[in-house]
Amino acid sequence: MKIAVIGGGSTYTPELVSGIAAEGAALGVDALALMDIDEERRNVVGGLARRMLDASGWGGDLTVTGSTDDALEGAGAVLLQLRVGGQAARLHDETAPLACGCIGQETTGAGGFAKAMRTVPVVLDIAEQVRRRSAADAWIIDFTNPVGIVTRALLEDGHRAVGLCNVAIGLQRRIAALIGTEPARVQLEQVGLNHLTWVRAVHVDGTDRLPEIIDRHGPALAEQLHLPEELLRETGALPSYYLRYFYAHGQVLAEQRTEEPRAAAVARIEAELLRMYRDPDLTEKPALLEQRGGAFYSEAAVDLLRSLVTGAGDVQVVDTRNNGALPGLADDDLVEVPARIDRDGAHPLAQSPLDPVMLGLVQHVAAYERLAVRAARTRSTADVRRALLAHPLVGEWEMAVSLPELLDIDLEARP
Repeated sequence: MKIAVIGGGSTYTPELVSGIAAEGAALGVDALALMDIDEERRNVVGGLARRMLDASGWGGDLTVTGSTDDALEGAGAVLLQLRVGGQAARLHDETAPLACGCIGQETTGAGGFAKAMRTVPVVLDIAEQVRRRSAADAWIIDFTNPVGIVTRALLEDGHRAVGLCNVAIGLQRRIAALIGTEPARVQLEQVGLNHLTWVRAVHVDGTDRLPEIIDRHGPALAEQLHLPEELLRETGALPSYYLRYFYAHGQVLAEQRTEEPRAAAVARIEAELLRMYRDPDLTEKPALLEQRGGAFYSEAAVDLLRSLVTGAGDVQVVDTRNNGALPGLADDDLVEVPARIDRDGAHPLAQSPLDPVMLGLVQHVAAYERLAVRAARTRSTADVRRALLAHPLVGEWEMAVSLPELLDIDLEARP
C-alpha cells in the first residue's frame, strides 16, 4: 500500500514517519509520498524522513514531491495535514479578532472560521484529485484543522474520510501515567465535537475510575487543562483544554491582549526544528517536536490506518458522522466519540445523553459548523454572517458584519 501525505513539509511529518518506520512493514506499506508546495520545507523534512526510514531498515519507496497528482497516484491512504497560508495566516487568525473583542484562536471562534474559509475549498479540491488518482477504496484521514468542519465538508461530498485529533490519545497517555498503568488498558469515553469534548468516563480494564482519578489527581489535571479544579469536580468530567475559550472567555481575552500569540512561539519552534532537521546526522525525531503540539500523532494515525486496512474492529476516538450516537444532535453532525473501526470506516458507539450544560454548547457549535461549511462553499456575505452570528464566541451582529473584513475573508462567490 502507498501512503500519501499532503502537507508533507510540515514539522509534524517526522512524528508520522517514526510511526510508519515502526509499523509500515506490518501494515504492508511499501511506498510513502510526501507532498508539499514549499520546496525548501519539503526537501528539508523529506531529507530527515529518508534518513529515519533508512536507519529503521524500512525497505519501501519514499517520494518527495511538489506534485499532488504524483503523490496521490495509486495511494491507498491519504493523510491531510496542510496549513493554507502557513504560520503567517495563523498569526493573523490569532490576532485580528482581538480588534473587535473576540478571542483569537486558530481552530475555534472567529480565527477558526477564517481558517475554515481558507482551508475547506483547498481540501475539497485535493479530495477530488484523490477520487481521480488514488485507489478506488482509498481512505482520507484528516488531521487538518478545523477537523470537524473540514471532515464534515469531505463527508458531505461523499468522500471516504475520517477525522483525527491527538487530544484523546494525549489525555489517555497522561491519565495512564498518573495512575501508573499501560495506556492500552485505558479507554476514554470522550464525547462532543472536535475541540469541544468532555471525558465522562475512564475505563481501566472495564471499570470506570474517573471519580477516583479526579479525587486523587484533580489539581494536576486542572493545571494541565488550564481550568479550575472545582469545574472538574462539579461536572464529574474532564473538559478538553479547548473549552477554556468558552469557560474562561474573559480571562483568555485579557491574556491574548497582553501576551505573545501562540503562533509566534510556534514559529520559533518550527524554525529551530527545521534547523535541526537539516543536520545530516539526525536520524530520529527530536525531543523538541513534543513542544510543537503533535505528541502521539503518529500512534493515533497508524492505529487508525491499521484498523481501516485490516478491519480490526477496535474502538478509537475519531471524528465522524453522528448517526444517532449522541442524542440531541442530527445524524449528519460531525461528532468526536468512541467508534468501532473496520474496513467500512468508523461506526460511532451509542452514547448516553449529554448533561444539559454540555448539550447546549454542543448543539450551538454544531449549528455553527453546519453554517461554516456552507459559507466556505458559497462565500456569500449572508452565509458568512450567519455562520459568525451562530458561533457562541462571536454571536453579535456588529461583530458578524465587521469580522469578514478584519479576517481578510474573500467574499467573491465561487462558481
